[in-house]
Amino acid sequence: MKRTLFLFLALCAGFAVNAQITTPQASPAAKVTQVVGLTDVTLEYSRPAMRGRTVFGDLVPFDKMWRTGANKNSIVTFSNNVKVAGKELKAGSYAIFTVPGEAVWEVNFYTNTENWGTPESWDASKVAAVVKINPTTTADKAESFTLAINHISDNGAHLEISWDTTKVAIPFEVPTDATVMEGISKVMAGPGAGDYYASAVYYLNSGKDIKQAKEWMDKAMSMTEKPAFWQLRQQSLIYAKAGDKKGAIEAAKKSLAAAEIAKNMDYVKMNKDSLKEWGAK
Repeated sequence: MKRTLFLFLALCAGFAVNAQITTPQASPAAKVTQVVGLTDVTLEYSRPAMRGRTVFGDLVPFDKMWRTGANKNSIVTFSNNVKVAGKELKAGSYAIFTVPGEAVWEVNFYTNTENWGTPESWDASKVAAVVKINPTTTADKAESFTLAINHISDNGAHLEISWDTTKVAIPFEVPTDATVMEGISKVMAGPGAGDYYASAVYYLNSGKDIKQAKEWMDKAMSMTEKPAFWQLRQQSLIYAKAGDKKGAIEAAKKSLAAAEIAKNMDYVKMNKDSLKEWGAK
């Protein structure tokens, strides 16, 4: 009898180890990405269902901290700095913890996103922003808990929390106008040092107009407070190809000195070889 029981238990254990059956989760995971203006907003959360239960005030008690969903804490990620209900929030990922109330909800954006449920020990220093929002009652019932980005414009949207007939819409602003204006100012002001440098090096390596490459490199260097040794190296090569041996030697010597300080022996050797080739003294 004991031997039979042992074999039965061993067989069951073997089945458990080798089981390959996958079943649906009670609160399936969801991920939503929405572009608002020029900002990417991503929501990651789990979706519990009502299943005939009374949600707020029962399944989710009023006036107590809630994970705002199920399983791991719900997360919102902003690719740019934003303003949430007027509060500054830096670009990054935040866990969403709420305190639902009959008249007012408190919404916390928490910097630690690795929590299963609410944190065991709440750390106020990790609250990046906290806002208070009045919930509304909807005509349609949301059977499954839902996070969404709606009411979208170029400059903002609403982060919406919906379940049963309750909706909480959290307005946020994105820096679209500031980003566009910065881009316009930069373009209208003309190319920067990096643009001139990249163009000059491309012309050098592609065998294009070396005089144009030299002109662009001169502009790049004039706009650069302290050129790096690799930039000076490219300048020396452009000067040499353009027939300005004196300028090439001067640039190579500067590149050599900077490379020695940086202890980049590859550039030290390249510059020494070039200086020897160009007859530097």
